[in-house]
Amino acid sequence: MSIDVKMAWRNIWRNPRRSILTISAIAFASLLLVFMLSWQFGSYETMIDSAVKIHTGHLQIQANGYNDKKGIRMVVPDPAAAGSILNKTPNIAAYTFRANAFSLVSSRERTYGIMVVGIDPVREAGVSALKKLIRQGSYLSEGDTDHALVGALLARNLKVGPGDELVVLGQGRDGSVAATVVRVKGIYRSGQDDFDRSSIHIPLENFQDVYAMRGAVHEVVALGKSLDDLKEIKKVVTAGIKKTDKKHRMVVLDWMELMPGLIEAIQMDIYSGFIFYLILIIVVAFSILNTFLMAIFERTREFGVLMAIGTTPGRLTRLLLIESTTLTMTGIIIGIIAGSLITLYFQDHGIVISGASEMMKQFGMPDRIYPRLSMLSASIGPGAVLIITFLTALYPAIKVRRLRPVKAMAGV
Repeated sequence: MSIDVKMAWRNIWRNPRRSILTISAIAFASLLLVFMLSWQFGSYETMIDSAVKIHTGHLQIQANGYNDKKGIRMVVPDPAAAGSILNKTPNIAAYTFRANAFSLVSSRERTYGIMVVGIDPVREAGVSALKKLIRQGSYLSEGDTDHALVGALLARNLKVGPGDELVVLGQGRDGSVAATVVRVKGIYRSGQDDFDRSSIHIPLENFQDVYAMRGAVHEVVALGKSLDDLKEIKKVVTAGIKKTDKKHRMVVLDWMELMPGLIEAIQMDIYSGFIFYLILIIVVAFSILNTFLMAIFERTREFGVLMAIGTTPGRLTRLLLIESTTLTMTGIIIGIIAGSLITLYFQDHGIVISGASEMMKQFGMPDRIYPRLSMLSASIGPGAVLIITFLTALYPAIKVRRLRPVKAMAGV
């Protein structure tokens, strides 16, 4: 250990109370940043997981351009071939087939334009949370043909309940009139108003018959075992599609391409969180600044004597920077350890948001949020604290270089 480091360590503990308070402030800020960033990343994962299980899955195989135009003739003509590719892809948890058509739906009293979604009841239950969102009636069974699931807001607007009939009128894939009568079997509530007021779900077999789909679908929806696996899954599925689809009519889209609005919401939350974290770090930086300005005022004569006996201003600056870095690093290490331990505890047990469990269930989200500790969440916040406090400590350290030995020894 060099003499400068020894002197820096001794100087830190010349005023133990002040040093402990400063280290505590840095440790608390680092702890808070580690936990809050882990909480934020964990909540994003929960939000994404809930959204993909209601809407899009982790990725979809579609006709090229279907995501933008939603044309009924833009189909996946051979869903079995796409399913075969997914069966061979590692880390695929489940997949299903869907077909969509904009149609008019009428009850005895009202008519609305909505999206009719054809689903495979068995496969859909493995990919989406639709089955868990049923609030009245029951979910579709494998043998159902003329039944439908209706969103809660749409059911209220149509003034229908389980057992009531709906007339569906639209256009088939071949341009023919698509018309059928379905009976409401279940009413679902996701908590997402657009979804709950704008769609009904009917069995895929019935949809293909009514809309003259000739066995085709619009979406092959896949769910991976983990978000971390998605990049590799997409790469493998895309390669498989290119081999079987020589005319490049099919594309593979992940949830980020299918739900850009969710990405924008996450980015907005990150920006607002960044402002809070920046304020917290600035407060800690001022604490460091105050500590070292006080140290300079208290040790002005000492610095004057050191300079008078030959200590260079550069060495004094280096000494103060070692002190500030050591003080900061001590607090950061304590904060990272404490923050990681707390995060790991709640990562296993979860955090229940008091009074919000019912609301979260309505959105298809679990009543517990689990923070997710990672190298990023454990390092980015404390790293920012280290950089900003180091830059803050530069001012008092550079201030020492301007001291004149005679005036310093006189306390001027």
